[in-house]
Amino acid sequence: MSPDRAVLQRALDRGEEEGGSVEFKERLTEELHLSEGRLESLAAQLRHRVLSGEGEATYVVGVTDDGGLAGISPAEFSESMDVLSLLADEAGAHIEAVQTWGVDSGTREADDGTGGADSEGDATQGIVGVATVREGAVLEDDDHIVVGTAGHVDHGKSTLVGSLVTGEADDGEGGTRGFLDVQPHEVERGLSADLSYGVYGFDDEGPVRMDNPHRKTDRARIVEESDRLVSFVDTVGHEPWLRTTIRGLVGQKLDYGLLTVAADDGVTATTREHLGILLATELPTIVALTKTDLVTDERVSEVEREVERALREVDKTPLRVERHGVDAAIEEISETVVPVVTTSAVTGCGLDTLDEMFERLPKTGGEVGEFRMYIDRTYNVQGVGAVASGTVKSGEVEAGDELLLGPMQDGGFREVDVRSIEMHYHRVDEAKAGRIVGIALKGVREADIERGMVLLPRDADPDPVREFEAEVMVLNHPTRIGDGYEPVVHLETVSEAAKFYPEDGQLLPGDAGTTRVRFKFRSYLVEEGQKFVFREGRSKGVGTVTDVRTD
Repeated sequence: MSPDRAVLQRALDRGEEEGGSVEFKERLTEELHLSEGRLESLAAQLRHRVLSGEGEATYVVGVTDDGGLAGISPAEFSESMDVLSLLADEAGAHIEAVQTWGVDSGTREADDGTGGADSEGDATQGIVGVATVREGAVLEDDDHIVVGTAGHVDHGKSTLVGSLVTGEADDGEGGTRGFLDVQPHEVERGLSADLSYGVYGFDDEGPVRMDNPHRKTDRARIVEESDRLVSFVDTVGHEPWLRTTIRGLVGQKLDYGLLTVAADDGVTATTREHLGILLATELPTIVALTKTDLVTDERVSEVEREVERALREVDKTPLRVERHGVDAAIEEISETVVPVVTTSAVTGCGLDTLDEMFERLPKTGGEVGEFRMYIDRTYNVQGVGAVASGTVKSGEVEAGDELLLGPMQDGGFREVDVRSIEMHYHRVDEAKAGRIVGIALKGVREADIERGMVLLPRDADPDPVREFEAEVMVLNHPTRIGDGYEPVVHLETVSEAAKFYPEDGQLLPGDAGTTRVRFKFRSYLVEEGQKFVFREGRSKGVGTVTDVRTD
């Protein structure tokens, strides 16, 4: 959706009327505005504007001093935002949101998306942007957990998350689900077809929820106001999109899983499949019994027993939170103990319990070491360029960092720079392990970035592989698995066909053994210890990388 042009006009009008909290700039440059002595002066001016605007200031970039629309190139706009971010940080503030517009600007050089200029130039389009700067620092990473949802179609995953992030009761028709589904056909059909995201938080007074989840600035407000943040990666329950669900659970750096089981339907084959994926990745998981308003207390008890049997079948211990309390659930939740919560998005039953758990559960997903992020999605944003989205797996990244991106089709890596970083539409200067972020990259086109690629520090020495050795367990398969078996392997954000070559020549259902795994089309960055899921039709299994083999 393109930004509302009225937002730009209001900013221009406010600049003429108020002056104090609105600043017009054609562009900002590192050489001029960050020079010795200038940075401190400009940061003080920015601080004054923030205070004049009761904690908020507006910077309109790409305009003349009198508010005329000049327009600047994407490269100039990106540099301007980087400089403004540094000035805001110096002033104890941060950029909360940025909106951009294309305007007629005369003949100029045009950024080609790789940080250089197009030789022919662009005779008409420049960029004007409105940046909102707010007082205060951004959230510490230790106070941010990421939760992946799973469960059968129509078992209320998206509805439950929608009610949690807004605090609104569902209408009994899955209305709050619409706060997460992002495609028109998803809203029309009431089925999620891709990963979607939700966020809410906590401060000293309790939950900080969304007023309008469809508004980007509302998500940014949650990040700004919360002392504790909870991000949801909402996956897909419909069988045809199981591959997308696996991507959401394996490809994100999650802290916890949330599996929904509807009281009117009970445990299904898909429930067991999603449970197997969650537990195979050793993710601490909560089971939420949903739609309890539709059935009797006797039916709720019956489904609770079904859930407990399903957990015990895979050697997990269920813990009923209603009986044992939140303290016990937080203390005991692990790879082997699974809390079970009874909920209803319509009546609100159990939502306070989930609130308390999510407010208190410790972070588990962060890893120490060098920065690493596997790419899950890509975008092209006007005025910014190529954006790679994913969850930071380890280390930390800052605006201005020099990185490597790859492997490309030829197995090599490309040098790129970090233009800026956003989390839930909230611009941040850095991000650590466990955060879901979008990183704007200089030095590459969006068309050249693919899911499954990885971002690494510039001085890293990555060695992508076409083949690796793994310990696998076959969870379900109609016959034996022999040489040349070809499932799809889901490892981090990689989803690629691969051939198996079992060490003993074959693997039977329920077997655990060693196999060589060879990607069918290209190489990826694979490391020892990584977990993966493989699937072909209804056949599936899990594995752990034990040895990597370079070509």
